[in-house]
Amino acid sequence: MEIKNLSLPVSAVPGAVSAILTLPDKPICILTLAHGAGANMHHAFMEALATSLAGADIATLRFNFPFTEQEKKRPDAPAVAQQAIAAAIDKARELYPALPLFVAGKSFGGRMSSQLLAAQHRKEVTGLIFYGFPLHAAGKPSIDRAAHLQLVKVPMLFLQGTKDTLATWDMIEAVCKSLKKATLVKLEGADHSFKAGKNKDMIPVITAATRDWVKKKIK
Repeated sequence: MEIKNLSLPVSAVPGAVSAILTLPDKPICILTLAHGAGANMHHAFMEALATSLAGADIATLRFNFPFTEQEKKRPDAPAVAQQAIAAAIDKARELYPALPLFVAGKSFGGRMSSQLLAAQHRKEVTGLIFYGFPLHAAGKPSIDRAAHLQLVKVPMLFLQGTKDTLATWDMIEAVCKSLKKATLVKLEGADHSFKAGKNKDMIPVITAATRDWVKKKIK
């Protein structure tokens, strides 16, 4: 496995953001990996997931959003966040044009990724992966945030915990059933942070689910 520090030019304003490429010896694909609203690309979950995916022969390009790069607490506006994701897609394709390309994100990062692909179809993207889609605010069940998913043209993988307070299970299940290209993986007992008890490590579980799904999409 090889790890490289990179810089992604997002736009004149806000400038460039930091990125990390985690590359296995024989990658079967590469995925962009966007972090959540309350973290950055160095968060323990992001690092553990990137390392685990590399062990499953999946390369990742994770990156900071401009607000975390600038050490701000307020998440970027959707347009700015989507610019960063687009820059990551461009960089992944530039570095490894022969590898199948997937777009992925944790919570906010996944939702911003889907909004980008709903508004702008990228033919080089093979699929979209959500590590906990934030369907609604905690305690406020709603499916309004899912409306744009109908416009996404690529296959989607939803990895969701049954105790996720940002995605009531019945609602996320109904949303996925309404999407022709959606696959929903049920993670029993896991919350939005993929914690499912002191002795249960969910990283290997979501890694295996990711690898099984991407292998089906790149046959």
